[in-house]
Amino acid sequence: MRWDRFFDDLEDQLASEWEAERAALDTEAERLRLSRVALRDRLGRLVDRDRSTTTPSFELSDGTVLLAEVSGVGADWVALEPDHGRSGAVLVPFDSMMCVGMPHPDLLLSARPSPARSALADRLTLGFVLRDLVRRRTPVALHLYSGRHLTGTIDRAGADHLDLALHEPGSPRRADAVTGHRIVPFRAVSWIRLDGPALV
Repeated sequence: MRWDRFFDDLEDQLASEWEAERAALDTEAERLRLSRVALRDRLGRLVDRDRSTTTPSFELSDGTVLLAEVSGVGADWVALEPDHGRSGAVLVPFDSMMCVGMPHPDLLLSARPSPARSALADRLTLGFVLRDLVRRRTPVALHLYSGRHLTGTIDRAGADHLDLALHEPGSPRRADAVTGHRIVPFRAVSWIRLDGPALV
């Protein structure tokens, strides 16, 4: 009888050790998975979040804090829909985001494995989107790292910079309305508000 109990105890101990080892392996696998998660993947998970909860906040390099919902994610930028009271979609380069605040359930949701992204989304860089704004002649407000902002229409978008024709916000780009031109490196842009229809 004692031997039966002894073997039962050994089986329980072995099962316990096996479960502990498996839990440790699962934890290590999860750590490894999380080490490979990119910011764009986490932001992409917020596109379909439950919007009845607290709106995420985005603290940007120029000191602005935007309360906004994520509406799209590209290779190096995120499109936001500002919360009540603000008009126009917003484009934010990843490099200008200082931090993102959100409810804890959304934080956990954003860290879960995400569905496979399309190859096209991975190729949609900020430059690509800005060239589309050039084609559409969409008026914008560029908010710079320095805290300044410029309003106008993007005339050209190169590999790492854009040409902006300055004019009053809300007015179309006409030669007689243009008050100047600026070349702006992408690295100087904190965020962009679109005055026209949203892209995403």
